Amino acid sequence: MTLRETLFSMVDSGRVPHAIMLHEDDGGGALGIALDFLCHLYGDDGKVRRIIHPDVHFLFPVGSKHLSEDLLEEWRSLVTANPGFTENDLYEALGADGKSALIAVPEAKALLETMGLSALEGGYRSAVIYLPEKMNAEAANRLLKLVEEPPSLTQFVFITHSPEKVLQTIRSRCQVIRVIPESVTGFSARFEEFPALMSALASRDLAAALDVAESIASMPSKESSKAFCKFACECLRRMFLIQQGMASLVGDDAEAAGWAGSFKKTFPRAAMSDFNRAAMLIDRNVNPKILFTDLVDRLYLHL
Repeated sequence: MTLRETLFSMVDSGRVPHAIMLHEDDGGGALGIALDFLCHLYGDDGKVRRIIHPDVHFLFPVGSKHLSEDLLEEWRSLVTANPGFTENDLYEALGADGKSALIAVPEAKALLETMGLSALEGGYRSAVIYLPEKMNAEAANRLLKLVEEPPSLTQFVFITHSPEKVLQTIRSRCQVIRVIPESVTGFSARFEEFPALMSALASRDLAAALDVAESIASMPSKESSKAFCKFACECLRRMFLIQQGMASLVGDDAEAAGWAGSFKKTFPRAAMSDFNRAAMLIDRNVNPKILFTDLVDRLYLHL
């Protein structure tokens, strides 16, 4: 039974947890699954999928000068075009700086007021909260009471990349479900530089790897460079799981399986540490060419 079928069966049986937390990899498609679930909950209402249902509300990280509702049109365009978008795609669509994007207290207050009103079309009132780990502490604590003691016919769907960073008392009130991508076709196509880098490293071709480093260094923004590092860590995590005999956790990922057979078992964890370090240095405005040349040198030493 697929995850969608499981969620549909919860609706059909009348045993829907009031708070569901979908734990996805970045760009893993959890929002599309959440919308399908809500469509089923609302009787296959097309307004849910078009992000125009008056009783379905969305919170997502924005800059300090806006609320989610101020940028709902941008959110709607992004979601309807590609519900499998990445975190970086969101910030680019909103014109936001990912470093400062958050879900702040005014967002939580607005949601509390909205969820306290009667549903405009009867039935459920729902809130989809994308990246609850981006809530500051005060906002999370304000929302906690509503999650702990929700009015009847209230549904929460949280979509997170890092459940361990979500306020523990909120997380404990949710049914946490790990979302495994149903298809990994084109997974690495988001950043074609990464498979090129892995190919060069697998061939022990330092010159080719350094050429890829130059390509990475020329990415158009700090956010895209950080997104690349985050994406690389996810690819390496998949590779690590396959090497540890847990391929079922990553789906049918032939590319990661190929890498798993080409590198030592110590490589993924060491490389992830290097990519996390690079992401930190990007925020410190280190020269990109120096940074990614150094990164490739470090990766080469792990071979």
